[in-house]
Amino acid sequence: MTTAISAKAVSELRQRTGAGMMDCKKALEETNGDMDAAVEYLRKKGIAKAEKRADRSTSEGIVGGEVFNNGQSAGLVEVACETDFVARNDAFGEIVAALVAQRVRSTAADTDAFLAEPMNGNAAESVAEYVKAAAAKTGEAVNVKRTVRFDADANGQVGMYRHHNGKLATLVQVTASSPEVAQHEATKELVKFLAEHVAAAAPIAVDRSGVSAEKLESEKRVAEAQAREAGKPDAMIEKIATGKIEAYLKDVTLMPQPWVRDAGQTITQLVAEHAKRAGGTITVDRFARLQLGAE
Repeated sequence: MTTAISAKAVSELRQRTGAGMMDCKKALEETNGDMDAAVEYLRKKGIAKAEKRADRSTSEGIVGGEVFNNGQSAGLVEVACETDFVARNDAFGEIVAALVAQRVRSTAADTDAFLAEPMNGNAAESVAEYVKAAAAKTGEAVNVKRTVRFDADANGQVGMYRHHNGKLATLVQVTASSPEVAQHEATKELVKFLAEHVAAAAPIAVDRSGVSAEKLESEKRVAEAQAREAGKPDAMIEKIATGKIEAYLKDVTLMPQPWVRDAGQTITQLVAEHAKRAGGTITVDRFARLQLGAE
């Protein structure tokens, strides 16, 4: 009887060995879920060298990206390696470019699904196997840390910002009141401005609705404790905490933030201005921010 292999077990083996997801799943199937035996299985299959490299710190690399489909789609891939020397090498750049091209063709929902896909141009090789081969070529550990893709409908537009050093990239998706407004030059300019702002200001959500109740409750408890420590009367503590929460939301959410190019204008005002120029309305839907080494 074949032992059912859980996603958690596959993930654990992947962490221990640095091997690809499909390799780990097969190793666990072959060893009836025995973790230590699966490690030995992978080593016997010649993955020991890759395993050793995967244990090294991968703090360098490149975040690659591309906008396509008439500005309605975009994807990012964070590819890590060990040294800046390799990250700046043309061969590593080609590896990143191939993975970005794969992301353009891929509709994978997450990084694991992306790594499990057949590599474009070679159906016999998964993306994970391609990355493993890339590690062998560079002599360093190479990992796809994160990947994201945005797809908008005809009323949408996606903007991308990629920092000049390749270590930070962002995506922002908006929805306009019509396809014509979505394709207007003012909207295209706006999404680029927004992506640049997200890179610089690092908001945690579009607006307050994107901040979890748990996070707000935590901030409230901190504010209340600080007020008590400062000797404020009990009757004022609730009001003080509420004020601090509002200030916190203004600081960490995108829409009320001062625009990095003009601190006298908020992002809400920037969006309204560009929507007016485009002849309709524009709503900011979501953003993604991938910075090398950050979670």
